[in-house]
Amino acid sequence: MTNTNLLNIAKNAMKKSYCPYSGFRVGAALLCEDDIVFTGCNIENGAYSPSNCAERTAFFKAISEGYTKFEKIAIVGGHNGKFQNFCYPCGVCLQVMNEFCDSDFLIILIDENNNIIEKKLNCFLPFGFNL
Repeated sequence: MTNTNLLNIAKNAMKKSYCPYSGFRVGAALLCEDDIVFTGCNIENGAYSPSNCAERTAFFKAISEGYTKFEKIAIVGGHNGKFQNFCYPCGVCLQVMNEFCDSDFLIILIDENNNIIEKKLNCFLPFGFNL
């Protein structure tokens, strides 16, 4: 699957975001090694800590369905659904990725000018830990 296709799937997932507190919508599209795609959106909660990021939503959906081999993830986001800058994954999401992906897993981001960043997981989390 092309990065552009995966980014478009992430854009559609972003529309399902539940973000009444921040207004910041995020969508993610996670590609498994057998070309199955799982989507996720951010889901906020008034208590904040029970909120879940789009990336982790996609990973947890995939893992709960028995998928554990992943190739890449596309992440998009912005206030009120409008892209602004790149929407980088948070540290918690990076650690979840580190748990299930090897160091050459790709993270793909896009900004409001359609500039695309494609970098390996170890560029974002060079010192992730595994038990």
